[in-house]
Amino acid sequence: MTTETSSLADYRTRLGNNRLGLWLFLISDAFVFAGLLVARFNLLGFDYHPEANQILGLVITLILLASSYFMYRAETLMRVGDTRGFVRNALVTMILGSLFLVGVVGVEWGLAPEGPDAGAVWSLFYTMTGFHAFHVFTGLLLLFIVWRKARMGKYNAERYWGVEAAAVYWHFVDVVWFFIYPALYLIGNPLI
Repeated sequence: MTTETSSLADYRTRLGNNRLGLWLFLISDAFVFAGLLVARFNLLGFDYHPEANQILGLVITLILLASSYFMYRAETLMRVGDTRGFVRNALVTMILGSLFLVGVVGVEWGLAPEGPDAGAVWSLFYTMTGFHAFHVFTGLLLLFIVWRKARMGKYNAERYWGVEAAAVYWHFVDVVWFFIYPALYLIGNPLI
């Protein structure tokens, strides 16, 4: 067996282990989000809370959806060895992810009630959106590290595990939001 063949076999073994580890982490993380959703329905049932800003909720959801599209493009371009395309699309993803954070933490939290008057409903709102925002933030950090490494030429069409991991994590965070968004903004809304 040549050194190059051995190196490729080692890489594929590590890649399989890395993928398994990432998916086990995401499954365990999904249980935490599921617990938050159970708490939401246990406390609130299908009640509607008119203080939730429906328009802002829709806008930040569309921003996150667009970021997922650009992350998909970025990973696909890296898969075929287009580093420049990856860098451009990953940058758009990071900008959109940052806009999502500003929308949730900067705007939505500023509009939502706080303090003793907020009660359990808004405590749960802050917990769910805050926990998700933390995941978006860590996804942005991971994506920035991968983006920087790509600019330094660390990835190619054969070896791009960092890009794949960042993309899977980003899509996971997006999918989670599509459970949180209806639970906080839509379910029980008399307008729907």
